[in-house]
Amino acid sequence: MLKCKHNTEVRIIYKINEIRKKFNISPTQTVVSSFAIIIFIGAIILNLPISSRSGESIGFVNALFTATSAVCVTGLVVVDTGTYWAPLGQTVIMLLIQIGGLGIMTFSTMLALLIGRKITLKERLLIQESFNQFELEGMVRLTKRIIIATFTIEFIGAIIYALVFIPQFGWIKGAYMGVFHSITSFCNAGFDLMGPYTGPFSSFTGYVNNPIININAMLLIVVGGLGFSVWIDIYDAIKEKSINELSLHSKVVLTMTIGLILFGAIFIFIMEINNPETIRDLPFSGKVMASFFHSITPRTAGFNTLDINALTMPTMFLTIIFMFIGGSPGSTAGGIKTGTAGILFFTVISVIKGRESTEMYSRRLPKYLVYRAISVALISFLLVVLATMALSIAEAPFSKPDFGTLLFEATSAFGTVGLTKNYTTNLTQSGRIVVLLCMFAGRVGPLSLILALARSANKNKGHIKYPEDRIMVG
Repeated sequence: MLKCKHNTEVRIIYKINEIRKKFNISPTQTVVSSFAIIIFIGAIILNLPISSRSGESIGFVNALFTATSAVCVTGLVVVDTGTYWAPLGQTVIMLLIQIGGLGIMTFSTMLALLIGRKITLKERLLIQESFNQFELEGMVRLTKRIIIATFTIEFIGAIIYALVFIPQFGWIKGAYMGVFHSITSFCNAGFDLMGPYTGPFSSFTGYVNNPIININAMLLIVVGGLGFSVWIDIYDAIKEKSINELSLHSKVVLTMTIGLILFGAIFIFIMEINNPETIRDLPFSGKVMASFFHSITPRTAGFNTLDINALTMPTMFLTIIFMFIGGSPGSTAGGIKTGTAGILFFTVISVIKGRESTEMYSRRLPKYLVYRAISVALISFLLVVLATMALSIAEAPFSKPDFGTLLFEATSAFGTVGLTKNYTTNLTQSGRIVVLLCMFAGRVGPLSLILALARSANKNKGHIKYPEDRIMVG
């Protein structure tokens, strides 16, 4: 029995290697190129005159910017989605958001299952890479569960949104807006159609006191940002009625998510309580909802119920930090992810306690995982720095924006958040290209980096080890 199992594993590994040699392209390159192809196709359609209400082409750079923002589930826009785009353009954007949120391979697998086509080993390998899973076994089953869960959650979210939108806009318009905002909320995209009703680029500011809109949006954002593997872990734990069924990954993700939300809400409430331009004049329930909403949305949904430019400086700085951290691994969110932030946090705690290894929940993390988290965080930080510098070079001779605005814009793009200090529409063509590339890098970059580091670590195991030495720290 063991010999048979061993032979099967050998054949699978051999087949995988044969596939890689045949196509001469890594799974990571396939995933990244798939994102680029979908963005390009979306840009072509959005560039058509029939995609806009005016019947004029938006221009290819602007169409490419919008398509990138949609596929990378960011939400930064150069034109207001609700007022500029015709129904065709809005529907294309919604589909691009859904494809980008689910992931290219998940969407492709869904279509293959619908037409009854068999999922090949190469496709299973790509699914494994896109979800950053450790095991190849059960990829199709995992994909099916993700697809069913996603559409179920989005359907429920659309119905709840429709409870508010249908009485306000009528059956057809209200139902459509419910579906659109449910998809964009769950996928953490930040696109909205509220422009004609609450003002261009105003997001949910007209619903700051509406508990249905606020609570529904927050739940969709959090669930979408937790990550697919965490859903399954939570479901299994509930079924077994034991929290011990949760994996270490899920425990860290849930701890970081809950901790960040609570800390952010309390901090924002304190900082904004006396701000007349944000929450001071709201009823107590409105103050609490707005505080929680703006603690959740930077990670990485992009909606807002308060004017971003009116926030106090401490709240603005916290928002930048939250945008950089983002959601959780394997989710629809961006950023360095809560898993990476959790490893860094627990590493610092372990160092303070004088421990040699990073410890969490009575478990010890391998050093290569800690090194990988540090690498992802540092490279991501450098990417934001370079994007901010590039924006300052591209924008300074024209609109002369302040440093905080450019840092906010770059971090929002990298974290695929979509929040802005109302500067995106003022970007020059060069600035739009910089932000466009930053959004793309923020969506596929960290994933590609993690996978590349993992392969590099496996490839270099057992190589020469140099003599140990020391340098001074601090």
